Amino acid sequence: MNWEPWTGCYYVSEGCKYCYFYGPYSKRCGQNTVVKTTDFDKPILKTAKNKYKIQSGKTVATCFASDFFIPEADEWRNDAWTMIKERPDLDFMILTKRIERFYVSLPGDWGDGYDNVYIGCSVENQAMADLRLPLFLSLPVKRRFVACSPLLGPVNLSSYLKGIHHVTVNGESGREARLCDYDWVLDIRKQCEEFGITFWFKGTGSLFKHDGIIKKINPYKQGSIAKEFNINI
Repeated sequence: MNWEPWTGCYYVSEGCKYCYFYGPYSKRCGQNTVVKTTDFDKPILKTAKNKYKIQSGKTVATCFASDFFIPEADEWRNDAWTMIKERPDLDFMILTKRIERFYVSLPGDWGDGYDNVYIGCSVENQAMADLRLPLFLSLPVKRRFVACSPLLGPVNLSSYLKGIHHVTVNGESGREARLCDYDWVLDIRKQCEEFGITFWFKGTGSLFKHDGIIKKINPYKQGSIAKEFNINI
């Protein structure tokens, strides 16, 4: 289940260079203006029988077509938090490349976090892991995950996995996608295994190296091929 309260985004680090959503070869290239969507109220919409349209127990991927903490959405975010708080029966997954804006973007009653909110920090290489994750770990968050997406090189997360609940790895998709090496994926999986953390190999990306062979992978098969390796924890 996706909820996109606003759309539009722009480059913030190397992982954004060929963004499958807004990058130079995407259908949405140039949509850098952040705008509120018609789905803004989606979590609290009700049927004619006064029941929520999104049923209890669902996991809601929140603002994956933009960034929940992007500055241009500051005027709308408090209302988004209010809706999230109104639906404690749903789990909201929020992923960001702008973790430095966390405190600026919090609701007044956040405390040590809402029980129904997962905050994810996106890192694409070692430099971004070393920059973002120390800050991420210092923040008041009850449920944390890391997304190595797009994975652009080997990443050692060992110094940061204490306090992380889940790691996702995904290669880069698109016309100019950069290489994702299966050895990098396996190394991150090994780190997660050592720390007892769940792990999901979400997708191979469009340019995938396995057993020394580099292949171009159809975008519609990247998830299913990743699943065939059967390495999820």
